[in-house]
Amino acid sequence: MIEKLRKLKKQLTWTYVPETEREASDAVVRNFVLHWFPSKVTSKSLSFLYTLELGTISILLFAILLITGVLLMFMYVPSVGQAYWGVKDIEYVVSFGPFIRGIHRIAASLMVAVVFLHMMRVFLTGAYKKGGKAIGSFRPLNWWIGLTLLLVTMLLSYTGYLLPWDQLAVWAVTIGMNIAKSAPFIGEKIAFLLRGGTIIDQNTLLRWYVAHVVLLPLFGVILIVWHMWRIRKDGGLGSVESLAEERIVKDKIVQKGKTYSLMGIVTGATPAIISHNVQGDTYFSSPQLTRRILIVFTISAVILLGIAFIYKAPLEAPASMIIPPNPAKAPWYFLWLQELVADTTIRIGSFTISGGFVGGILVPGVLILAAVLWPFLDKSGPEAIGVWFHKNRRLQNTVFILTVLVIIALIFVGSDMRGPYWKLYMPWQTWPKTPTKF
Repeated sequence: MIEKLRKLKKQLTWTYVPETEREASDAVVRNFVLHWFPSKVTSKSLSFLYTLELGTISILLFAILLITGVLLMFMYVPSVGQAYWGVKDIEYVVSFGPFIRGIHRIAASLMVAVVFLHMMRVFLTGAYKKGGKAIGSFRPLNWWIGLTLLLVTMLLSYTGYLLPWDQLAVWAVTIGMNIAKSAPFIGEKIAFLLRGGTIIDQNTLLRWYVAHVVLLPLFGVILIVWHMWRIRKDGGLGSVESLAEERIVKDKIVQKGKTYSLMGIVTGATPAIISHNVQGDTYFSSPQLTRRILIVFTISAVILLGIAFIYKAPLEAPASMIIPPNPAKAPWYFLWLQELVADTTIRIGSFTISGGFVGGILVPGVLILAAVLWPFLDKSGPEAIGVWFHKNRRLQNTVFILTVLVIIALIFVGSDMRGPYWKLYMPWQTWPKTPTKF
């Protein structure tokens, strides 16, 4: 009986255990899927407390979005006259339609949140800093790729917002168009380009559909592949740097590491040198890393499916460009911008200074520019790379966390404290109901 249970356990769990180190290394080289991974990873790279597995979860969510998105395309027609009713059919006619649409919707929102948390992890551990010893290592480049991926993720979710062509979608996009118009000199041209004309109509829907199902996913795949390749090019995760520093101090290695660069043409040390410094703290990717990823994928997928059983993707009344919902709100990840626009709009008598430029363009533009330049503004030493809340980065970590808390507070105010006519209500106050006519 016990033997049968063991056999059943082996069938239900990971059963591949390489018998030799060469077999483990060959498994990575020869297997198409495993070739994604390096042959060895460090113990710190495997630590859940360091990575929080946010990058792995992001890739899983992206894959789920691609799969569910393709399934939804079988029933969706990007036409103003048919889009809403196609989504209605998915909700009420198609078998498992609401479940698949719910998974797609939840995965989109979760991916925005998880990618943002992933960027937070990279910043708070200083993993974007230049300091790697591997040839071609330049961690700031991967930080910039990550920033671009975050923007692509938000645009992916936002372009999908319009596709149901209901009241929630059309007016949320209208808010975004009004903010885009606030950009000096080119704002109106950007809005015209995104709308495909002067109003939100069939051209807008078609442009956003193509961007949502072709351009942005393709760009996202390219960035993800480049991001993963850069991690290997940089010698692994940032935690490898801190581990190597610890070993150098511990072993009192003061001499410069030997380089295998060809005829001394290339300066620096190869990734193999870093691996040598951390030898003894490395494990074969197969099965340690692959098993970890399989567990994370399984747990994340179960949680996502569980939420999809409970949460139903919203679908409001068909879009009407005459009667807007009151209040009309942007998606949650852009609500802080909408709130910022409202807070920076100043009314003096009959004269109004629009906050569209300050809240919608200037502040987010400054934040993005600061994020791009930060790897060069951060003057902390290499000992701060790959370490959570390192003492040498205390001030910038504090400023970063306060900025994030302000954004979260603005999202909360916009979502839970703004009622009809964008008036402010306390969380314990009930909003007055406004009649809606369609």
